[in-house]
Amino acid sequence: MSDMTLVIANRNYSSWSLRAWLALEATGAPFDEVLVPLGEPDTRVAILRWSPSGRVPALRHGEVTVWDSLAISEHLAERFPDAGLWPQDPAPRAVARSVTAEMHSGFTALRSNMPMNLRASRPGAGRAPGVDEDIERIVAIWERCRRDHGGAGDLLFGGFTIADAAFAPVVGRFRTYGVAPGGAAEAYMDAIWALPTMQTWVEAARAEPWTLPKYER
Repeated sequence: MSDMTLVIANRNYSSWSLRAWLALEATGAPFDEVLVPLGEPDTRVAILRWSPSGRVPALRHGEVTVWDSLAISEHLAERFPDAGLWPQDPAPRAVARSVTAEMHSGFTALRSNMPMNLRASRPGAGRAPGVDEDIERIVAIWERCRRDHGGAGDLLFGGFTIADAAFAPVVGRFRTYGVAPGGAAEAYMDAIWALPTMQTWVEAARAEPWTLPKYER
């Protein structure tokens, strides 16, 4: 039994769970996993056994409990510095933190109108007011990071970082809703989608038995 347990929700729908899970996988450290399905009569009670906020993801690391995907990622970066979860150099690290925080707190139109559903295919749907502006900004972030900091790697800052974990669910959303930005941004999407850890998550999501109507639109 590992000294770390990550509590997640449905892989098909829970973008926040995906972020924390990818960051934890990137450390290479062993961990146990608890999945609490959303929308069940005992969902909140089950989550509260692990998370004081009543939300997932939550990480139990020894005697420490960390909730919120970004807080979990920061905790992992501190505890596993060799994993390179932030860029080593201060300038790109500052950019990585900025774009991660922007993703964490912003893009509400995209989140509301293009919920993550990795099993679905809805090209052209979800284009409510504000969504195109969110897409434009996300694409600009990807292009800038790839141009200025990508180096010889395929991801935003070359190798995998917390910034990639933050944007991985957006890659899933773009694929579901048929957003094809072309150029460096689309190449980045392909690189994220091809990650073995991403494929493991997606395959498990597609095999899940649960369906939540509010995400099936």
